[in-house]
Amino acid sequence: MTVTGAAPPDVPRSALADTVLDRLTTAYAAAADPGRAAAMGAYMKDVTPFLGIPTPARRALSRTVLAGTARPDEADCTAVALRCWALPEREYHYFAVDFLRRHAARCSPGFLPVTRYLVTTVPWWDTVDLLAAHVVGALVAAAPELTAAMDVWITDDDLWVARTALLHQLRYKERTDADRLFAYCLRQSGHPDFFIRKAIGWALREYAKTDPGAVRDFLARERGRFAPLTVREALKNVGA
Repeated sequence: MTVTGAAPPDVPRSALADTVLDRLTTAYAAAADPGRAAAMGAYMKDVTPFLGIPTPARRALSRTVLAGTARPDEADCTAVALRCWALPEREYHYFAVDFLRRHAARCSPGFLPVTRYLVTTVPWWDTVDLLAAHVVGALVAAAPELTAAMDVWITDDDLWVARTALLHQLRYKERTDADRLFAYCLRQSGHPDFFIRKAIGWALREYAKTDPGAVRDFLARERGRFAPLTVREALKNVGA
């Protein structure tokens, strides 16, 4: 297991989390498939172990786990996420991500440090990208003052933090701050890592669905600063 995050935030007391984690660990453990787990772990470069539960079955189990539970508040969201992240198998992390996606609107700007911990602890694209687009993005949209934090995250030495800043506007469409998006792309244009180069292209490609002309014009001016991978990704379905 690769762990790069700092010490976890304090886990608040939560009766809801007690109930959810008790049900969750029982249901998921009973559905484990060691043979499938090995293949799933290999596909994800063995970042974490897996239980071996296919996505459709996992989501069905999760619905059963959450049946009849109350709507969470921010403390409940924090407790569920951090307690899931403390478990080794990836399916528990997926549960936490799905839970936060569903309840991001229940969280205040003060939840952002929790998301940073999740992004930087056992990080891989499978959790980071969903947290970026659906949780961090939702927090920033609801509290625009958090754009100042994104301006710091884009400069971070941790590539997953920088990737989150690049992708947090992925679902904004017409609400995208294009100047900030383009500035972030330029800020990381020389990054050597595949995951940053790919994220730049993806962010531009997604915004091109809303304003293809702006993306074409931006790349016409700045194309030479980006890796070929980034440009190809950005211009998919747009044209040079």
